[in-house]
Amino acid sequence: MLEKEIEKIGIPAVQISTMTPIAVTVGSNRVLPGGGILHPVGNADLNAEEERRFRRKLVEQALVALQTKLTEQRLFDSPV
Repeated sequence: MLEKEIEKIGIPAVQISTMTPIAVTVGSNRVLPGGGILHPVGNADLNAEEERRFRRKLVEQALVALQTKLTEQRLFDSPV
């Protein structure tokens, strides 16, 4: 996973994934559940304004995850 390689060089990264068990199994440090298999950072079932809010919450949660000091792998709560 790309997230792991970025972390190896000292840059914190978050993996937004709809398949969180796999992300955890491969060792991603910061895992954030996404929206759905076809749209991990969106939701095609929402109207444009609702999807904008959905995406904003997801990015805000990812920023919280980036700022979190870790001592071990962590699965963050989905903001939606």
